[in-house]
Amino acid sequence: MLKIGEFARLVDVPVKTLRYYDEIGLFKSDYIDEQTGYRFYSFEQLPRLNRLLALKDLGLSLSQIDQMLQEDLSADQLRDMLLQKQVELEDLARDIRERVARVEARLSLIEMEDKMPDYEVVIKTVEPVLVASKQEAIPHFSAIGSVMDRLYNGVVAHIVKHKGQFAGPGITVWHENFKPEASVPIKKTIPEGDDVKVRELPGDQMACLVHHGGFEGFPQAYQAGVQWIEANGYEITGPSREVYLQFRPDGNPKDYVTEIQFPVAKV
Repeated sequence: MLKIGEFARLVDVPVKTLRYYDEIGLFKSDYIDEQTGYRFYSFEQLPRLNRLLALKDLGLSLSQIDQMLQEDLSADQLRDMLLQKQVELEDLARDIRERVARVEARLSLIEMEDKMPDYEVVIKTVEPVLVASKQEAIPHFSAIGSVMDRLYNGVVAHIVKHKGQFAGPGITVWHENFKPEASVPIKKTIPEGDDVKVRELPGDQMACLVHHGGFEGFPQAYQAGVQWIEANGYEITGPSREVYLQFRPDGNPKDYVTEIQFPVAKV
């Protein structure tokens, strides 16, 4: 048997919390000394407490936890619930990281308002390329990462399924209404399906610049491109493109290299 202080250190729960759980009947001490009033706990109580704390981390109220503990959840049921919560928290954490990165990027833009960003823009002809591609509307800005991952994963899986041959880095075409087209160049045509289209991405005269670093820096790169286009007597004639010259999903964003392309014509 362990005194309440010893048990609290063992399970990393404050003594005050253990006393409260005991008082409301959620997690009773194993024994109370009638003379001293000291609460004692046993090792056999650990499974119930572990379940209680796991359910609390899921965001359930104490009354909900009490009800679920009475239902005697199995380890498998509890594990499935925790795994689902883990996925939700990971998505939330990624969303927060992306929001922080966007704030940092916006701060950089504000600091650069009186300066021309250091990007070299060149005009070049981009040749047509055969691609397998997939489109999906993005519901809100914070969903860009998850939507693009899903699109590219779907296109790559389709190419592999039909034994297609990859012919270059991925290209995102940013159509109107925030509906990107994730395109993967291929050497020869393959069957369509699963919302994957096979088409020739047309060639065009493009104003191009190269961005080094993570995607959070794209707003600055895009603004630099648009400023250059307007300052040099061109106009944008179609959807912009991003060509991911150097990119790995598990890589360091500082190592990413992306060419941003704007189809243009002289005014």
